[in-house]
Amino acid sequence: MDSQVSLNPNKLVRFLDKKPEDFTRKDIIHFIEKNDIKMLNFRYVGGDGKLKLLNFIINDRKHLDKILSVGERVDGSSLFSYVDPSASDLYVVPRYRTAFVNPFSEIPALDVMCSYYDKFGQPLSIAPENILKKAHRALQEKTGMQLEALGELEFYISSELDKIYTITPQKGYHESHPFAKWELVRNEAMKAISEMGGKIKYGHSEVGNIVSGDWEYVQHEIEFLPVNVEDAADQLVIAKWAIREVAYKYGLEVSFAPKIIVGHAGSGMHVHSRLVKDGRNMMVDEKGALNDTAKKMIGGLLELAPSLTAFGNIVPTSFLRLVPHQEAPTNICWGDSNRSVLVRVPLGWKGVDNMIFDANPNEKEAFKDQMSNQTVELRSADGSANVYLLLAGITTAALRGLENPEALKIAEKLYVSVDVGKNQKELNLPQLPSSCFEAGERLLTDRAFYENNGIFPAYMIDGIVASLKAFDDQHLSENLFGDGDALKKLVKKYLHCG
Repeated sequence: MDSQVSLNPNKLVRFLDKKPEDFTRKDIIHFIEKNDIKMLNFRYVGGDGKLKLLNFIINDRKHLDKILSVGERVDGSSLFSYVDPSASDLYVVPRYRTAFVNPFSEIPALDVMCSYYDKFGQPLSIAPENILKKAHRALQEKTGMQLEALGELEFYISSELDKIYTITPQKGYHESHPFAKWELVRNEAMKAISEMGGKIKYGHSEVGNIVSGDWEYVQHEIEFLPVNVEDAADQLVIAKWAIREVAYKYGLEVSFAPKIIVGHAGSGMHVHSRLVKDGRNMMVDEKGALNDTAKKMIGGLLELAPSLTAFGNIVPTSFLRLVPHQEAPTNICWGDSNRSVLVRVPLGWKGVDNMIFDANPNEKEAFKDQMSNQTVELRSADGSANVYLLLAGITTAALRGLENPEALKIAEKLYVSVDVGKNQKELNLPQLPSSCFEAGERLLTDRAFYENNGIFPAYMIDGIVASLKAFDDQHLSENLFGDGDALKKLVKKYLHCG
């Protein structure tokens, strides 16, 4: 058995003894027959960025073979804002590599992610997964490199106040049970996500502990491993569904909203990315240091950062998180191991091969891997984002940086090595938008970059901008300052965004 298969938690991978990218229709049918699966579920993401569901009871082998071969029809006008109801029938067709056993279904069920196609059998131009696919294809064709990405999912779990081991406000980072609450929910969700194909790096409790009357909110995070950017989007939407399912089982409410209570730590969805070719990280030199390819990509992320908020921060409460003098970024800049910047270059294990031998004096052999761990992290997005559109935007920004002759100058100009919040006046850096309305305006300014290569249809950009500007949320923080009831009402409205 392949070493990449033997410990894989995905039941299909172990049973079929092959990687997901090698799954065939015949494999899926074989697994269903041999494992007494009674139901097949199609899953796909709508225009709102949330995971949708279509159930099939399996009648016989021919019925199963047909569903897996041709897909099914759905009403596109109910799934997307930009589909004409007079021509709204769409097809959803399964992507076999995404198949997994549903860990939550009482009836033994196999689920599979789907892609949308129009009445001509062509990929739907506005489908989130197709937009990401187009963006990634453009990057690959023009640079010969693939983009890998990982997301950090931050979320709050709320419950009645535990008076035995009380939580300490804003001191939850990496606490363990019983001082960190609902670790069992996070761990159970991680198990389910991994069985469904998610490549998890780790999970932990986060900073945000909030006590409000007889109620407490505890913040957690699950971070993933770098995978193909298209797979990264799939695993993030599946993960959000899984976390909600596990919490619901315990009678708990979970939220990925950017703000739960104003004045306390918000939840972001940081995205790490790296450029890869032939199994090598193309963003580092022979010594492991960040190279010009990485700096060009960073330049692209910084140049398009204002318009990226139109995909990554799409509810008014997003901009209650993106406020000055907190850890969430507002200034457009980058730096090494600096959590006050927009684009952070995290530690990449450069020149530290000695650590394992110091910690373990009897160890004689070092771990060897030609793939550098180095990534760059965009810290502005939050859980309201349509993950596919956000990652498509990041991919577009990466390509812009690699093609723009001025990208290195942009990166050089916007590099900082100090605490941005404490030195904001002296630095005089460009700023992210402060509202959905402004994010929409910035998307209009940059729309050519996203429409280039046929990635985002022009009418979809128009629709996104119209939706953002409809919030009419300019000066939201200032207008609601001191109005606790209005702030609570606003936060509650977008508690289950994304």
